[in-house]
Amino acid sequence: MPKQFRDFGGRPLLRATIEAFLQPGMPALSGLSVAVPADRREEVKAWAFGLPTWVVEGGSSRQASVQAALVILPDEPEATILIHDAVRPFPPPGPIVAAIQALDTWDGALLGEESTDTLKRVDSEGQVLETVSRKDIFRAQTPQVALLGTWRRAFDWAAKTGFQATDDVSLLEALGLRVLMLPAPASNLKITTPEDWNRATECGC
Repeated sequence: MPKQFRDFGGRPLLRATIEAFLQPGMPALSGLSVAVPADRREEVKAWAFGLPTWVVEGGSSRQASVQAALVILPDEPEATILIHDAVRPFPPPGPIVAAIQALDTWDGALLGEESTDTLKRVDSEGQVLETVSRKDIFRAQTPQVALLGTWRRAFDWAAKTGFQATDDVSLLEALGLRVLMLPAPASNLKITTPEDWNRATECGC
């Protein structure tokens, strides 16, 4: 079973993540666009959030899935779009509001956690080549925020050039756009490993 559909407090993790954005203190949303596997579309369409909701079939990569979710939205280039991982069910309201406000002067913004670990660069055999300074190093989180017109321009460019990124604002960076990093708590974790799942379900953070 895809991890975003595993049970999380009596509901699929994806639904829990979406509902977290509808809680008091979060910025008001005007709609949702969700990319899911083809065999899950009808299930997700049946969920009721009280907002216009578009459910699209995901692509062969995360980048392709996000682009599909952007394409289906109404053509409002100045609309603020938050792209968020389906498996981050604890989005922090304060940093998200700050990321949206940052678009007054920045092309894009994202949340991230400052690295506190010592970083090592290794070769293919695991031999340590160097210690990398962690100064000014952040672990990227989501949501990642930009205007719809900016996102579409970046994703269209990536599709035409074959550029592949591991997160969304990398596309903005590749176009030379200015992206702001905003500190966010470690509680905005991405549930990827069994250890992440245990942490999220046991402590709710």
